[in-house]
Amino acid sequence: MSPPGKPLAALLALALAGAALAQTEATLAQPEATPSFAELEARGARIGEIDIDAQDVFDLDDPRENSALYRAANILHARTRPSVVRRALLFKPGDLISARVMEETERLLRDNRYLYDVTIRPKKVHEDGVVDIEVVTRDTWSLRPSVSYGREGGADTGRIGIEERNLFGTGISLSLARVQEVEESGVEFAISDRHAFGGWTEVSYVYSDLGTSNRNALSLAQPFYALDTRKAAGASLFDSDGLASDYRAGEVVSQYRHAQQRLDFFAGRSAGLKNSWVQRFSVGYEYDSNQFALEPGEDPPERLPQDYDLSGPYFRYELIQDDVRRLRNFNQIERPEFFDLGFRTTLQIGRALADLGSTRDSWVYNLQLSDGTTFANNQMLIAAAGISGRYDALDSRRRLSGSVQYYLPRSSSSLFYASASGAISESPDIYDVLQIGGDSGLRGYPLRYQTGDRRFLVTLEQRTYTDYFPFRLFRLGGAVFFDVGRAWGGDFDPGDAETGWLADFGFGLRIMNARSASGNIIHIDVAFPAVTGPNIDAVQLQVKTRTSF
Repeated sequence: MSPPGKPLAALLALALAGAALAQTEATLAQPEATPSFAELEARGARIGEIDIDAQDVFDLDDPRENSALYRAANILHARTRPSVVRRALLFKPGDLISARVMEETERLLRDNRYLYDVTIRPKKVHEDGVVDIEVVTRDTWSLRPSVSYGREGGADTGRIGIEERNLFGTGISLSLARVQEVEESGVEFAISDRHAFGGWTEVSYVYSDLGTSNRNALSLAQPFYALDTRKAAGASLFDSDGLASDYRAGEVVSQYRHAQQRLDFFAGRSAGLKNSWVQRFSVGYEYDSNQFALEPGEDPPERLPQDYDLSGPYFRYELIQDDVRRLRNFNQIERPEFFDLGFRTTLQIGRALADLGSTRDSWVYNLQLSDGTTFANNQMLIAAAGISGRYDALDSRRRLSGSVQYYLPRSSSSLFYASASGAISESPDIYDVLQIGGDSGLRGYPLRYQTGDRRFLVTLEQRTYTDYFPFRLFRLGGAVFFDVGRAWGGDFDPGDAETGWLADFGFGLRIMNARSASGNIIHIDVAFPAVTGPNIDAVQLQVKTRTSF
């Protein structure tokens, strides 16, 4: 007879063995985790089939979006065609997998405002090292009444019309509106396609008739759309004739007519991305004609600008460092954002020749530089500088500018933002003076309140981002701000004592239309000027639409 403890021990051993066997079977039954693109790249994997899953505006599998209203919106919406997404991809079957190319493709797709979300992921890994890729996109609501109102610096602006950012799911943008600008109103028509003719050819046309002015702009280009793009070419035409105004203390003191015609075409080559750097070389031709005239019945300016024509070839060089960071809650609300923090410079030098129609032989130049970096806790600093102008034996005009932006996240829903910008314009004409006011950074003052050949502005802003998502349509945020700045100097500076340094403080609401193809953020700001002067109200209300916080 066995001791009483042995049967219990045997049963316990059998139970443990059974549990271990069950655990092993469960582990074997689990699917192997899908490797990342970086891991697949290290294995030398190649791309197999590419599946495009172009989804509607609202996700009906999400109980919060499965209602009659959202279902009706999906029915009325023309979903983006898979072919439109496919032709925007930077990869194709048979290519070696590159994690960098996948990330850049996502960024480029997200630049299409008719897409709300983009996910690119491995779908199936085959034994022969071939990997099927799935590209999942979600649309925004692309058809909308174009109704907007803005108030900046005491001036009202707005528009009413119809806008379609994804015509029949083709990615074509079309709009027709009646617009109210600061000084004029009229109609505007625009159409554009970033992927015309089945590729990366961009076509756009804009026509506006605002009563006292009109404008036509046409462009056709295949740009350097990606870091590894090897060639580019394009042409553009611009024609405008409008009434221009000279401001003093936020009021119009004179008006004159400015007509401009521009023609530009170029071709460029690049060796592509090499060791995280890109160099691009372009040559082109530019014609720029400007005529000025007095306007009957309007107060004339003290000095009417002289007519001038520029016509000649140019050379352009670009140097770009690949360093892009993906962040959230910086300039948007609860959406992925991409910041280009690599060093970037563009240098263009042109020679305007009298034999080609220029007023006289001149050198025309433009140099732009930018760079960024991050610190601990996603702190970020972005700096930019530039110089542009023209030079000849009788005239010299030059503008220098610079800016610095600093982002300090305090939490996932709070960020401190600071910026400083300045500019100096040498011998500017009346149409090229530097201005500052309610429409250019000083939110507590009338628009274009100060004028000169120097300008400086500092903005401090504490931002708050909420996860409140009313109706699954809008994202909300807020800001408390302080601005200080000044424009001064030159022949157009009145020199009055009250036009010294100006400052304001205030608070505002931010409303981001997350499901609309416009993707804009409505700013509602209440600003209080700290320095008084002519035409300055005690409180300024600003309502405007911007692409960022």
